[in-house]
Amino acid sequence: MHDTIELEKRGIPATVIITQAFTNACVFQFKGKGMEGHPYVELPHPISNLKADEMRELTLKYVDQVVKQLTA
Repeated sequence: MHDTIELEKRGIPATVIITQAFTNACVFQFKGKGMEGHPYVELPHPISNLKADEMRELTLKYVDQVVKQLTA
């Protein structure tokens, strides 16, 4: 989160990838740093129990969203 905020302040497009369990913290931190409404990528929670192939499959579903946020 902090890295994303610092990069954006320097004019470098950045996003953050979180799981649903961290949505409120994400929104709160962006708001607290004056970046309310900054987009982020939200994955389902939990992901720590996924096997590598399951994580790869899940990740591929969000690639377009990440690219869109970095190039918007």
